[in-house]
This record gives sequence, structure tokens and C-alpha cells, in this order.
Amino acid sequence: MSQQGGTPTGPTGPGPEDDWWGQLYDDASDDTGPAPAADSLDDRFASAAGAVNAGGPGADAPQPPPAPDPRDAPGTPVLPTQRRTPPPTPEAVPPTPSSGTGAPAGSPPAPEPPSDPPRPDAATAAPAVPSGPTAAPAYGAWTPVAPEPLTPAGDEPEDEAAAAARASGLGPLPPPLPSRAYVGTRPPTYDAEPTALPAADPDDLDALVPDTVLDGARYGACTLRAVSVRGDSARYRGEPRRDALLTARFGAGERALVLVALATGVRTAPGAHLAAAEVCRWIGAAVGRSHERLTADIRAARRADLKAGLHRLTDRGLGKLRAAATEQGLDPDDYAATLRCLLLSGDPECRTRVFFGVGPGGLFRLRDREWQDIEPEVTEVKGEPVLGFGSPPHETPDGDRLTMDLGIPTPPSPYEPAPEPPREPFRFRTSVARPGDVLLMCGTGFAEPLRGEPGLRAHLADRWSGPEPPGLTAYLADTQVRVKGYADDRTAVAVWEA
Repeated sequence: MSQQGGTPTGPTGPGPEDDWWGQLYDDASDDTGPAPAADSLDDRFASAAGAVNAGGPGADAPQPPPAPDPRDAPGTPVLPTQRRTPPPTPEAVPPTPSSGTGAPAGSPPAPEPPSDPPRPDAATAAPAVPSGPTAAPAYGAWTPVAPEPLTPAGDEPEDEAAAAARASGLGPLPPPLPSRAYVGTRPPTYDAEPTALPAADPDDLDALVPDTVLDGARYGACTLRAVSVRGDSARYRGEPRRDALLTARFGAGERALVLVALATGVRTAPGAHLAAAEVCRWIGAAVGRSHERLTADIRAARRADLKAGLHRLTDRGLGKLRAAATEQGLDPDDYAATLRCLLLSGDPECRTRVFFGVGPGGLFRLRDREWQDIEPEVTEVKGEPVLGFGSPPHETPDGDRLTMDLGIPTPPSPYEPAPEPPREPFRFRTSVARPGDVLLMCGTGFAEPLRGEPGLRAHLADRWSGPEPPGLTAYLADTQVRVKGYADDRTAVAVWEA
């Protein structure tokens, strides 16, 4: 344990080891000064390390003076690299060996603390702070104590929901209504979840449609929810969803116009879903180009102008669909679709809702927890037949028959075009909404079970008569409540009035 390059000598004897040991631990030597605190094994090790480093090579080089420690008493010699134990304060006196955390065996007894101030517990004593960056952490007679838990003893942590309810002064929220998988006496035959995916063409992946489409928005005084779900039968057989759904906004602010369009393709046609999507895009483009005029007519409640203009737009869209079928070499009757649209104004003061379309479906209104079927009736031909319209009379007013019908069909004239098949009548309706109303527009896949199953009407009336409209996921779950015997695609658009 000799220093490198040095020969230790001293007055204690000729041997280097004995001389070094005597210089370090001689009782007459006061190189470290009197210890103001209890002497421990860590303190002795730090003192020995400082004494050894002080006599090594480079000891003659000037050392930077240590930072003065205000806790050291004046006149006490301090080594440059020695770690000093801070003197005790009246508030924190190191515990004695009798407290259970005393110094190890072999160390000199610690001086007794003063009797006047009360002695603190070992858990509240202040730890010793090292004075140098290279000093090893030494706790001495102090032992770290784990922090006390925030929850008082005997108190169990309460649930977050209970804590929030107690802080707000309100009681806990009631449990949500249980979701229903189906209504009626028996469950449906098909599985509730999708089974098979539709077949895909690697060269025509744009023709694929998702199983479910969900959308929503809030404009003006109304909240919109829209969903289109593949039917149970199509999910089982791996057929695509024939219903198409389009939601679009044109304009901004109070002059905004929201269009929701749904279309249903022919059941037996192979490209029915493509025809439905195509007619939705065409009617959307036509409404978007005329949205400023339509918005002004809706806000001014010009019903006649709206009906004439929307009738023209609808005929143009369906005419383009028939022309596209001819270009593709398809039968126009197969490449066809029904169309139902809803127009909503972005003006909060305007509560006029406009419905128009062609083909069967459903238009309902939920008011005061009662369902109302407001589907516009097909216009019937009234009045006497006139030339060029309707059928001629079979006899004169005097009772004379004009011709004799022998049941022989008349061959078509080569100079006249073949008569077109009868078209679906145009449907149009405007309604003024009241606060709390729910307007529902849907296709036949959702309108038929709603008309035929009272349990479904009662369930939706309970779910949709609350003060707030349901969220997107809750609305999707409500429209998927199944009824035995109805397995077609379901497309429903609901509007909640604030």
C-alpha cells in the first residue's frame, strides 16, 4: 500500500508499512480534525482515501481551493479532496445506536445529543449531502425511508366513476339500455355477421364496394346520420351490396346545401351496385351545379319551382343511366336503379326539408314517440280522357259503341317508335320540421321491416326519442336490429331536429 515512486518514512519506525499506518491512525495526529458528527465506517474510509491521494504524485501541483461550506465551523482544518459530513442541526440530530440504526460494531461511541431540544425520529433525520462530484454516496447512520402512500390508512381507493359523480354532486349514470340483436318471436335464419366476401376482378378493383358505409354531420338546426349495410342474404352468399349512399355538402355557412342520395340496383342484375353508384354520382353532380338556386328556393319555400327543377334533374340522371346501359350492350331494364334524395339547408332558421326521387322506399317521421308514414303517394290520373292522353271511351254519351273489339292485336306501325315501358312516377315532398322531430328516409330493405314489424318501430322510438341524437356507432347498431324474413340491404338516413 505504498505510494508510487515514493518511500514513506516517519517517526514511528523503520518499516515502511508500519510507518505509514502509524502516520495515518496515530492518536496524536490531527490531520482530519475533530469529527463534529458520529464517526462511522464510511467516514473513516473517506478520510483514508483523502489522506492517500494527498501524498501521491502531483501533490505539489496547485489545487483549486474548495468551495467554502457554511456548515463547517471556523478554524477546522479541511483537506482539499476530503468529504466532510455536515454538522448536525438542532432540527435534525443523527440517531443514536439505541434507535435501531446506529453505527456498526467497533466504531467509537457517538456523543450524546443535547437534552434540551427533542430528538427527532430516524425517519425524519436529514441525509448527508456529498460536497464533491466524485465522492461516493454514503448515508452513515441515516437510512432512506420509503415515501408514505397518498391514501390514508384504512381508506380504499374509490372508483373513478364514483369519484366523478361525488365531485359533481350528481348520482352515478344509469346503465345503458341493452342492445337487441333482433325483434320478433324468432331469430333470423342468417348469421348476424358477414360470412363471405364478393368475388373480385383483378382488372376492375374499383368495382368493389365495402360491406358497410357510415357517415354523419351537423349543420344548421339538424343532425345527420346515414348508414348503408349489406343484407344478411348477400353476406351469406358473397354478393356485393346493391345499395349506394352519397352524402355531399355544397357551399358554406348559411348558404350551404347538404345532399343525401341513396339508390338501389335491380336484384337480378350482375352490375346492380355499379348502376346504383353511378346514378348517385350523376344526381350529386347535377345538384352541386345548381346548389345556389336550390338553396334560395328552399329558404324562400318556393315549392313549385323546386318540384319542377328537381324533376328535370332526376330525369336527366336516369336518362344518362339508360344511355350508359346501351353503350355497354346491357338491357336498360337490368342496368337501372331507384333513387331517393334529401336536401337540407345550412341555415339554422330554415327548417324546410325537401325529399324527391323515383322508385319505392320509405319516408317516415318520428314525432312525440309516434311514427308517421309520410311517403308521397303516386299521382293518380283524374278527369275525363282527352285526345292524346288516356284511353278513348268505349261508347258515346248516348250509348252507341264506336268500334267492336275483336281481341286482335294491332301490329306496330313502322313509322312510329316503339312505346317505352312505363316509368316510375316522380316523388316529391316538402315538410317543415319541428324541434324534436326525426325524419327518416330509407330504401325498401329498411322500410319493409319498419312497416311490417311493430316491435322494430317501438324499439327505434325508444332509442331515438332522447334529448340527444345517437352517435355513429349507436346509430349503426340501431339500424342493424334484425327481423326474421327481411334480409335485404339496409340503407337509412335520419335527421334529428334540435
